[in-house]
Parts: sequence; structure tokens; C-alpha cells
Amino acid sequence: EERNDWVNTMLSALKSQPDNKSQSRTSVAPEKSGYLELKGYKAKIFLLLQGNTVWICKNEQDFKTGFGITLIPMNVANVKQVDRTAKQSFEIITPYKSFSFTAESEREKQEWIEALQQSIAETLSDYEVAEKIWFNESNRSCADCRAPSPDWASINLCVVICKKCAGRHRSLGPRDSKVRSLKMDASIWSNELIELFIIIGNKRANSFWAGNLPPDEELHRDAPPEKRIAFITQKYKEGKFRKAPFHYKTKEQLNKALCAAVVKPDVLETLMLLFSGADAMCATGDPLYSTPYLLAKKAGQRLQMEFLYHNKFSDFPNCDTGFESGFSEDSSHSTFLCEFLYKFSSNTAKLLTEKKLKEDCNRRWCTLESGFLSYYENDRTATPNGMIDISEVICLVAHKSDFFVNRGDVFTFEIYLMSERVFLFGAETAYSQRKWTWAIAKHFVPPVAECLLERDCDLIGQLYYKDCHSLDQWRKGWFALEKSSLYFCLEVDNAEEDSIYLRRLQELTISSVMQNGEKIDVLLLVEKGRTLYIHGHSKLDFMVWYAAIEKAAGTDGNALQDQQLSKHDVPIIVNSCIAFVTQYGLGSKQIYLKKGDSSNVAELLESFKKDARSVKLRAGKHQLEDVTDVLKSFLSQIDDALLTKELYPFWISALDTQNEKERVRKYGAFIRTLPPVNRATLAALIEHLYRVQKCSEINHMNPHNLAMVFSSCLFQTKGQTSEEVNVIEDLIKNYVQLFDINEDQVKQMDIENSFITRWKDTQVSQAGDLLIEVYVERKEPDCSIIIRVSPLMEAEELINDVLGIKNIIPNKDDIWAAFEVLENGELERPLHYTENILEQVLHWSSLPEPGTAYLIIKRFLTADMIKLYSEKKEKGSVKAGILKYKEEPSKLLSGNKFQERYFDLREGNLLLYKDMKASKPEKVLPVNSLKLYLGVKKRMKPPTNWGLAIFSEKHQWYLCCDGQDAQMEWMISIFTAQHADVWPPAGKARKQSITKSPKVGGLPLIPIQQEKNTHKIRGSMESIDLQSGHPKFGEHQENDFLEERKNLKERASIVAQCLERKEEKAQNHAKTHRSLISLGDVGVGLTDPHQRPHKALKKTKNKPNKTTLEVDHKLPSNVIRELNSVLQKNRALHGETSS
Repeated sequence: EERNDWVNTMLSALKSQPDNKSQSRTSVAPEKSGYLELKGYKAKIFLLLQGNTVWICKNEQDFKTGFGITLIPMNVANVKQVDRTAKQSFEIITPYKSFSFTAESEREKQEWIEALQQSIAETLSDYEVAEKIWFNESNRSCADCRAPSPDWASINLCVVICKKCAGRHRSLGPRDSKVRSLKMDASIWSNELIELFIIIGNKRANSFWAGNLPPDEELHRDAPPEKRIAFITQKYKEGKFRKAPFHYKTKEQLNKALCAAVVKPDVLETLMLLFSGADAMCATGDPLYSTPYLLAKKAGQRLQMEFLYHNKFSDFPNCDTGFESGFSEDSSHSTFLCEFLYKFSSNTAKLLTEKKLKEDCNRRWCTLESGFLSYYENDRTATPNGMIDISEVICLVAHKSDFFVNRGDVFTFEIYLMSERVFLFGAETAYSQRKWTWAIAKHFVPPVAECLLERDCDLIGQLYYKDCHSLDQWRKGWFALEKSSLYFCLEVDNAEEDSIYLRRLQELTISSVMQNGEKIDVLLLVEKGRTLYIHGHSKLDFMVWYAAIEKAAGTDGNALQDQQLSKHDVPIIVNSCIAFVTQYGLGSKQIYLKKGDSSNVAELLESFKKDARSVKLRAGKHQLEDVTDVLKSFLSQIDDALLTKELYPFWISALDTQNEKERVRKYGAFIRTLPPVNRATLAALIEHLYRVQKCSEINHMNPHNLAMVFSSCLFQTKGQTSEEVNVIEDLIKNYVQLFDINEDQVKQMDIENSFITRWKDTQVSQAGDLLIEVYVERKEPDCSIIIRVSPLMEAEELINDVLGIKNIIPNKDDIWAAFEVLENGELERPLHYTENILEQVLHWSSLPEPGTAYLIIKRFLTADMIKLYSEKKEKGSVKAGILKYKEEPSKLLSGNKFQERYFDLREGNLLLYKDMKASKPEKVLPVNSLKLYLGVKKRMKPPTNWGLAIFSEKHQWYLCCDGQDAQMEWMISIFTAQHADVWPPAGKARKQSITKSPKVGGLPLIPIQQEKNTHKIRGSMESIDLQSGHPKFGEHQENDFLEERKNLKERASIVAQCLERKEEKAQNHAKTHRSLISLGDVGVGLTDPHQRPHKALKKTKNKPNKTTLEVDHKLPSNVIRELNSVLQKNRALHGETSS
């Protein structure tokens, strides 16, 4: 009975309710809905906010049928976040119960809280203003979508709008649309403003704003947000549908009409003029009433004053004939964006974790318009949390990949301002990120650099720069970084976009310089002889550029073209390995067949991949076998084979062609189809293998053996086939034809090979030392010393060793230096104490006459010169003056004569001007790339005896001074500019040679060779000057052979005398030079100087040492064999003479 009473009561209640109540519940769109966790329920429940009521149902279907768990009236509710232990939770608190909800994400929680707080505010709002404004019938529907009962308005545009349209109006920005609520912003609504809305109304306002709106383009009340924002932007921002009853052509005419309209009561005319392009703050011509607002005040027009007050910062395009076609004059230049972005706190601009993302990432409504980026708490907030003036942007960074590993929907970009502030934003898609960064860049990049905007850059901004065109002052330029290329537009006349390929950089260094008393960081970039200095506005933006450029210049991937490249587009790792093997391995037996240490190879390969530019291969530190394995491993592991897998069948099929010339022609065609980096790398590698096989008598690596090693590397095939080997062997043998190598280049290669293999000890000496003849103070026989030079010996070590052997104690006021002397003394260059000796000696092989070069140790700087150097260092390396100048080969119109030119040495560069009045240098040479010699070649016919020779990679300059003082001053100035210190710092321990006994007393310079038969005279093919130690390649002439015999007789005589000294002389000589004939290597001792050399060899095994020479001081067996060889040649020559 009780049950029946309940049923009857509920049925009566349902019948008494109006039928449209349930319909209104489902027909009215909810403000927010979704599934949330409710404390106390296991399953998720369906929550829906509609008006001022929150529905709680089991699911969405229950809501539609009218079944629910409960209703929450928001007029008695409050919303708050719970403690941090449950970050996605919030509570709705009512007088009778509290409801605890948990969302799936922080973002969803914030959206629910914002929607609920907005609902509470609306339930408590004042309807008085709305009722007054609705007095005008047209204001009862939205001016944009015609939705009923709009309770929002744009107070400057004078239109009443609904809540959904208000959110889109807000995205236009406060300059274009000031959105206020009719119910919640009661304080803003003055009597004048309310009256203004009643008088104008939506109907009259739309007669202007939507006068040309086609019916099919009208906005419907249920339109999606994307269509709504597009329509509102076109309607108000672009003025696409505006219709004005007047057609003024210029802004001056509009301003004049505005001044006339504000003194009259028709506010609609003022509205149409202002939003057609008139300036609300234009000059009126009246000194007392200088603005339209003051004119309206003078005329007592209260409504005009109210309207002008809310539009004093409005700026709309002119209304002209462009409106008829639907486009404004400036619409193509207007950039407007709005959407939700993630904004991060300033301290999270660096690497963030997922945890920090949740704590420091906030979702903000962002707008970009009129050169300002504004960010709001949400899309319903009227006042922005902050604004960024885009004109202050100096650097914009776009992160190409997802910024957070665990959040693939965040693509960030950073904005750096002149004030050293940094803003970090994140977009939900890569497209959105690109859209925002492009729009921001378009605002701050000037028209001269607009071409940079066409690139998909990671980094764009303004930097200070210097280049070879102007080294006197820093200029501003615009730079953009795209992948591995740096594009830039410099501030010079008619400058076009230029670029530097960063992977091809020869130098990338950072240094500090003083400017206006402040220390700034400068980045130096050198690519193919081009030099560019850049620095930022602050340390902050400079470090961003430096890090990005350094990364772009590094290795990025495993493809050949992704490696760091040399100026010839060959990977640096390949160049470095080839150079090392060429210098230290040409004479090593089966060099490419030896296995290196796997751990060392892996470590070295990883170092090259990390930063090949910073890896320097050094003898002693790196083993030859490890380097060769690194080269083979690299070629085997790159993404595609050097010869490309695509061309593999073509290479193999070429073997079917029996005619060698035709086959080589096909190979050449295949090579030309290779990618540029592959083609350059193949040329460098085959040149190297061709060089190696030319020394096959020593290293036993003929073309076939080399092809056996490299075929699997170049084709990247498992195993090996005879066809692959034959192709590589063909490439090596036909290197000259395939790569168009001329005869002179081949001869030069032969000279270099002979020089390297004869002067380098790659097997006999474990240290790889070289014996060279060094002179002390002057080039005379009594002043020469034969000394061991290790591959790592620096000039300081050589000087100290020589002075120690000669028992010379340098005066404290003098500086001794090693000089490289060329052209038999015509040119001499002081070596810096850190320069590598062996590298300088090996460079002599490229000289036309290597025998004219030698080393000499002598005084470099006296006390007076040191004083001059110190003064130069204090003033800075700045020197200028007129010198007589000549370049070889001559490029002057006057031919071979020396010409007067003005030279300026400053900031690490030597500048050549036509005269003192010239503003732009004819040439600029960085001093770090120069070799500076005292003297000028006599054949140049110098006008004075005091000259300087300056050599760079592409230039040979000869300068003549008026006197010796001027010559030394220029030399010291340039030397000072090249090096921070001329001699080792005070208090630093003197560097000694790492060799046990550096001196080789009394022996001439004898190239250490590998095979016995290499000591034999090869007839007229080749003669060796034993006096200088440099190989000469002469013609088949009898005079050369007679000279050879004469030299051999003289040298043999000297050697014989040296070996046949009496014991007394040996003892006395030993007291003076205790390491007279010591090499420090394990060898056979010289025991009895009275015996012939071959007998001494026999008796050494059993006889004790009878001389005063120390036990360790022994001649190695290879040198004894060399001496015997010389003596045998001497006997042979005697026999020929007697006959």
C-alpha cells in the first residue's frame, strides 16, 4: 500500500510539470560535460553543467532519459582544488554535501573548474544592465550568430553578443574588441554606455558591419568554434562585410569627416568613420581642442565622448573599394592568431621532465595581433596576464621534435627579448607551432630579410657580425638556421641572401674580446676561406645561437652527407685517417692487412662520430693499425655503400667489357652519377690507395691486395667476390684516367712518397723518429748537429736539446728560436715554440728544391726587441703604414714592379688598401693562416734589403720596408698578432726531448730506410744527396753520376775517418760530448776504433768495451749497415777510378 502511494504521488508530480521542461534539458547545449571519477563510486559517472545546474548521472543515456543520481544548484555551491597529493582532483561544496571529483588530466581539471566558477558567477550576477540594454529589441539576439538572450557585449564595437561569440571576440585582442559581461561587469556600465547601446543597437551596428554579408555566409548559432572565429575575424578585423555610405579616398579625408561628425549627436556616423580607417586621436587643427574627444566635449556630446573614449586605441584599415570585393587594403599584411597554448614558467626554459611539465606548464589563451602576443587565463578572461611586444624580439627558437619525451603533443618555441627575458610556449601540433613561429617572425624580421621567412628554420633572429667586407665595426644582420645551413642577410648595400654550410666548416671557435670595456663572446666561422665573426645582443641569446650552430655543424646521422666535411666535401674522418696513414704508414708492410685493437678502434670511431673536427690523430698516441681499422669500419657502417647499392649491378656488369678503355669510360660515367659527397670521398680514397700501391715495393700493398681489403667496405657486401675485387682494382689502377689527374700531379705524388718513405722510420724505430741536420747560429759544417726528431717534438724541445748539447746557456735578456730557412738562406721564419718540427720538415717535400731548406737555432729577440714586443702587446696588435708590395704571381697591371700599398694590421687580420684614403680593403688575410718569413727572394728584385715574405694558402706577398727597424717592427707586430705569447711563460719548466739521447754525433743526415736494397744506387734513375738528406730526381746526365761518385768518395772518407779514430781522440771527444755517437736504441757497440768497421762488428760480441763511451751509447745495427754500404760504394768507386 505504501509503495502504491509513492508511485501515485510521483506520477501526479510528473503530470503537473510542463512538457517542454524535459525537451529544454536536452535541446539546450551544455557548457561542459564528460565522465569523471566521483569519490564513493567505483565506476566513472557522467557529469554535465547546464546553466546554473550540475547533473550527476550514471551515463549520458540516463541524462537524456531524465534519470540521474542528483542535481547540484550552483547558486549555493563553491569550487576549490584539493591538496597536491591528488593533483587532478577538485571539490564542489554545497551546504548539504561535498562532492569530490577526479579528472584524467590536469588540463581537464582546469577546464571543469573554470566552467563551474563561471556558472557560479553568472548565477550571482546583476540582470539590471542586461534588462536595460535588451530594451532595444535588436539587442535581444546576438549580433553575430543571432543566439537569443545575449549577455555579453563588445563595448568599443557597440554590439551585443552571446557567450560563445564573446570568447571568439576576445581572441581579436583588446585593441579590436573589448569584451564585457552585461551581468557581471556592472562597474563598467555607465549610464552613457548603456544609452549608447540602446540608441545604436545591433540592427544599426550590423547595417555597417554586415551591410555586405551574403546570406549563405551568415553565422549560425550552432557553428563550430573554428567557423565562428573565422567569421568574426572577417567581419570585424578584416572588415570584409562592411558597408559605408561614404567613399573617402584618403585617411586625411576620413579624419576631417570624423572631426565634423563628433560635434553632432549621430554616433553611428562616427562609428562608421572610425571603423573605416579614421584616427580617433587625429589632430583637429584646434590648439585647445586637439583631439576629436575634446571636440565632442566642447560640443557637449556625451555619447560621442563615451564612444571615443573606448576606441582611443582602435586602428582599423581604410574602407575603400576593396570592401566591395571582400578584402581590405591591408588585410594581406595583417597577422592575427588565437588559440590555447602551453605557457611555461621562465625557469623551465631549459630541459624539462614530465614532472616539471605538470607543475610549471599552464594552458593559456593566446592572441597575436597588432604586434603584441597576449596571453590570458582562459578564453573568457577580459584582461591578459601579460603581453609581449614582438618588436623587442631578437631571437626565435623552434624545437623541431617533441620537447617532452612522454608528451608527444607539445611542440615548443622560445622567444628571446632585448631585455634578456625568455618566454617558452608550447603548441599541441607541429603545424600550430609552425604557424605561430612564422607569424611572430613576420612581425620582427624586416623586409630586407623577408627571404629568410621562406625557410623552415629552427632559429631566426638578429646578430652582430663582421666579415671580410668590413672589419672596422660590428654591423647588424639577420640570420636563420635551417638544418645544417646558416642563411643570413647582412646590412650592406644590395646584399642578397647568403649561406654557410656548417658541416663544411674548417673552424668553429668561441673566444672573448673586450668591447667598450665589456667582455663579449665572439663566434668565429671559417668555411672555404670565408670568415665570419658573430656575437649576440646578450650572453643569453648568443649561447642559444652557439649551441644551435655547434649542433648543426656536428655529425647528425649515419649517412655520408650527414658527417662533418672538409672544404672539398670529404668527411673529416676519412681525410684524417688518410693523412695519418700517408704520413706514418706508406712504408709499413701490409699496413691495411693488420688488425687494430678493437676497443681502441671503437673508441676512436665514436670520437669521430661525436665531433670529427676536434679529433687530432697523433703518432705515439694513436696506433697505425687502429687508424686503418677506423677507416675501414666507417666505410662499412655508413647507411649506404660509398659506391651505392643502387649502382652495384652496373659496377659488376662493367667487367663484361673486355676493352679496358671502354670499361674505364663506363666507370667514369658511374662515378659522375654518384651523389656529390660520395664522389668527392671516392676520389680522395682512390687517390690514397693509388699512392699506397706506388710504394708497394716497401709496404707490399699492390692494387690487388688493396682491392681485397676495400671491396667489401666500398660495396658493403658480406663476404667477397672476385668481381667486386676486380672493380676496385680497376679503379685503383686507372685512378689517373678516371679523375683526370695530370702528369705534374703524379710527379708531385712520387716526390712526396719518396720524401716520406726515405725520411720516415716506420718500422726500425718504434718511436718513428727522424734524423735531421740542425745548424746553430750559422750554416757552417762546424755548427751542424745531427739530432733525432720525434713526431711529437715541438720547437721548444728542439731548441733546449740543441742548446744543451752545445752547452750554450742563454742570456736572460735573449730569446732563442728555431728558424725554418728556405731558398738557401734568402727566407727565414721564426717558429713558435709550440710548432711541430716534423710537420715543418715534411712540408719541404712540396718545394721545387727541398735541399735548399734547413733548420737553424739562433737568437730571435734581444732585450730591446723584447721591450718593443711588450709595448706592442700592451697597445694591442695594431700596426699600419705604407710598404712596397708585390704579389706572386703578379696580379697588378704594372707587371713585376713593387708598388706602394697601405697595410693595416688589426683584430687578427692584415688588410691591404690601395692608399691611405681608401675606405675598403682590396684584400684581407687572417694572420693565423699566414707563414711569415724575413727576407725576399732575390729573383723578385726587391727595392730594399729589408723585406718580408707572407705566404697563405692562396697568396704570396712580398713586402719591402725602408729600414731594418721597420722590418723588425712589422715582423714582431704580425708575430704578436698570431700568437698570444712569443716565448714560454715565466716559471714554466723547459721542455726536454722525449728521446733518450737526441744527438747523433758526427753522422751526416741519413734517411732511415726499410729494405736493404733501397740503399743501392739506381743508376741514372735517381741520385740521393747525402749531405742535405733531401732526395733529388735528376735527368740522365753523366755529370750527375760523376757528382754522385765525388759525393760518395767525400762522405765515405769522412765516415772512415770517424770510425778509424784513435782511442785517445775518442776519449777526449767523449769528454766534450758524452753522447757523441749515441742513438739510445738497442744495437751493437763500437768497441775498437783501431779496427776496420767490419772487424769491429765481429769482435764486439766477446770483447769488453775499451773506450770511455758509456755502455748504453751504441750504434744500432741498421746504421752500421748504412755505414758499411757507404764504404763498399767507396771501394767500388776507387776500383772504377784506377781502371
